[in-house]
Amino acid sequence: MMFKHAAAPGRSLLALVVLAFILVWGDEVRADGFGPFPVRNFQPFQLLTLGMFGDRAEVVPEGVVDVRLEMAETSVLFREGTGQISATVKFEQLRSAVFLRYGLTNRLEVAIEVPAFYRYPGFLEGAIEATERATTGLSPARKRLKGTGFAFTVSRDGRILFQGGSGELGLGDITLTSKYQVRSETTTSPALAARFAVKVPSGDDRRFFGSGHADVGVGLALEKTVLSRWVIHTNLNAVFPTGKVAGLSLHPALSSIVALEYLWSPGFSVTAQFDYYSSPFRNTGSDVLDNGVTEATVGLSYLLREHLLWQVYGVENLDFITGSAADFTLSTVVTYRFGA
Repeated sequence: MMFKHAAAPGRSLLALVVLAFILVWGDEVRADGFGPFPVRNFQPFQLLTLGMFGDRAEVVPEGVVDVRLEMAETSVLFREGTGQISATVKFEQLRSAVFLRYGLTNRLEVAIEVPAFYRYPGFLEGAIEATERATTGLSPARKRLKGTGFAFTVSRDGRILFQGGSGELGLGDITLTSKYQVRSETTTSPALAARFAVKVPSGDDRRFFGSGHADVGVGLALEKTVLSRWVIHTNLNAVFPTGKVAGLSLHPALSSIVALEYLWSPGFSVTAQFDYYSSPFRNTGSDVLDNGVTEATVGLSYLLREHLLWQVYGVENLDFITGSAADFTLSTVVTYRFGA
């Protein structure tokens, strides 16, 4: 029931946005659809800084508008106790976002993303427990926190760094992005695009829905089709955060994505991708904050109609760097495209 209440504002907002663009841009054109999934580091502490999501090298054509609604449900589970850091974190976070993208020219697009967050006990735990029992066994943190519905406290030397309550809902930091296609794909070379992003501090940093400061990010995206049905996507990004979070200094961070997409048919594809994110925190004494995140993402893209794309994907913690990644993320994305 709580999940339904949290999702309702996102659905209402999407309906209003879609209606507005239908009135302004009446013609329908084929949805973009395929490419890497728009994943980012969903770990709630590292997500406070700018996240450069996975994206194609291709830009939307001039005069075309994409309206995208994303909903990502992330299970967060950390239990850490050292001489310096104490962390007890167990909750699920629903990140809902409306993303609008417009083609200024056939090589340049601009976009805005408006996210919202909702933290609560969630509904994924039963499925995650069953999967762990059938494979690797229950994780140590899940064993220690079994029976705990919601927990969100991180302290350092007895001082609270992060804390929150169940049922909190709030606007996140708005992101403005642009992408310039440097080169189109040919038979011998990939498509190449340069990306730029600015995060606006619109989220409530006291409840940790934002960092309270602006961030800047730059990146490159490559895309190449091979053997007619396979597409390789690569992103490499650098983020430069400003200010502090919970009194902790922030540092430049890197992220990278490598995705392999199989075009099963003109309207359906399956994609697997490898994601890595370094942390914006340094030397805090906490694995949760300091360590990078390594994850695998698998999902599908399906054209429900020529102009309407649906994607669903799951993000699994590979834990190559122990103790820092979110447990699991399940996301669905709907994109509607309009032509001028």
